[in-house]
Amino acid sequence: MKRILTLTVIISINYLSVVAQDKGVFSGNFQSNFSVFLRDSLIGAVEGASPQYGKQISSSEAWLYMNYDIKGWHFAARYDLFNNSNLLNRAGAYSDQGLGFWQVKKSIGDLELTAGSFYDQFGSGAAFRAFENRLIGIDYAMEGVRAKYTISDDFVVKAFTGRQKGGLERRFDASPQVVKGINAEKGFYTESGGIINVGASAVNRTLDENSYSKLVTEIQELNLSVEDGFYPKYNTYVMNGYFNASLGDFGFNGEFNYKTAEPIKDNNANLYSSDGTLVLAGMSYSKRKLGANKKGGLGVNVQYRRIDNFALNVSPYSELSLLQGFLSYQPSLSRQASYRMLARYQAPAQFVGEQGIQAEVIYSFNKKTNATLNFSDITDLNGEQLFREQFVQVEHKINKKWKGKVGLQMVTYNQAVYEVKDPKKAKNVETITPFAEVTYKINRKNSIRLESQMLNTEQDLGSFYHGILEWNNSPKYSVAISNMINTNPVRIVNESLADQVLHYPSVFVKYNVKTTSFTAAYIKQVEGVVCTGGVCRLEPAFSGLRFTLSTQF
Repeated sequence: MKRILTLTVIISINYLSVVAQDKGVFSGNFQSNFSVFLRDSLIGAVEGASPQYGKQISSSEAWLYMNYDIKGWHFAARYDLFNNSNLLNRAGAYSDQGLGFWQVKKSIGDLELTAGSFYDQFGSGAAFRAFENRLIGIDYAMEGVRAKYTISDDFVVKAFTGRQKGGLERRFDASPQVVKGINAEKGFYTESGGIINVGASAVNRTLDENSYSKLVTEIQELNLSVEDGFYPKYNTYVMNGYFNASLGDFGFNGEFNYKTAEPIKDNNANLYSSDGTLVLAGMSYSKRKLGANKKGGLGVNVQYRRIDNFALNVSPYSELSLLQGFLSYQPSLSRQASYRMLARYQAPAQFVGEQGIQAEVIYSFNKKTNATLNFSDITDLNGEQLFREQFVQVEHKINKKWKGKVGLQMVTYNQAVYEVKDPKKAKNVETITPFAEVTYKINRKNSIRLESQMLNTEQDLGSFYHGILEWNNSPKYSVAISNMINTNPVRIVNESLADQVLHYPSVFVKYNVKTTSFTAAYIKQVEGVVCTGGVCRLEPAFSGLRFTLSTQF
């Protein structure tokens, strides 16, 4: 039945695009990945980490997405394919294919109705967010119905009911738990030009009978006392209120979320019952034309967050370590880094409990020079240090040909908590990482970029150097050669790696033809936490070849 539905939707969209080309708009995109796994026991790229090294040898993923719009109707479908893939579970090999997303949407005046799959969020996404991030294998699409009514230009109400797209065991089905939600958002305007948006949401998740019975059995096996005992409930509720405001050069935002009590699991899979809260607050300031010559500018952004037992998932049995089953979007509070060494230690949100602050200041001296300062500090609710980062960077455009940047990062990272490792072995990682980048523009189409970073630490796997040389021929070619060297090896946490200086070389080639892009790469990658869009997960070491194809039509 699943395959029949897949074929029917795809054929229908193609048929409509052919018979009504003069009346509607057809568009889409295609993306595919193909990986070859080359075993390297020195860095830990072995069958025990991913079965592909010993059995399947290769893996592939593909997504074909199609849209068709005509007379207020919107049709969409996405075909997904996984062949011996470890994208969803780095320690597994998953093979399946089918309809990963389908949608029919119709606008009737100010009312928009959606049936099938959809992505959406309430407020910041803490109370509810359905989204996709295929780079790390997650897809939180809802399957159901949604209504959105625009009362006025600044007043919108939307509601939905449905089930979240399935996890590893049911990628092309829906989870058995039912989720419902409603959100209202209203904008207000002041005479001085200020804008204030306020909103409120309510979300309800109902457990299925099987999950409820499994919870009851597990709680009974805990043999808790009368005082400590608890019972599961079929329904969990989340309520939130939020605002964001723009007043002159200042911006403000705040949000409060409350979740009713339910059984949840901590990082060590211990089951207990608790209600939960999540508080967000932020302030920003932006000012241009500063200084005597009015060529400077200043930007300031401060964010605060406190999480207390706010683990909102489709089920207490969701595979959280594999990023499955999340209904709440809680990204890392730390600064999102693009450099490999600066991104090596990130801070995934701790749903059981954390509080932290991130502050960033960007000052432009003129059009050629600017400086960035960033500080983040995250602790658990008892004050134990989880993460701290101090960051400074200066960018300068020397002339039309040359530009560069230099900086320094210092990090404290609680490896025992973030990677669930033995605290006796995994002491807090303390790093100092200087970095620099220089770009030379040869002509209008060609440029060369050199990037250099040196991460210094005596914990985890020790110190690393990473350098990359990149040539860009716009808009067709990009070629990059890099090497990451474990210059000062430490093997206390992971004794399985070779106790020697290890190299992680990479070669990357990209070729663009209009809207189509091809890439080929030879990669060796160290084990560590990888973050994309603020969502983080621990990934094993990788050694092999990767090829990608993406196009739009």
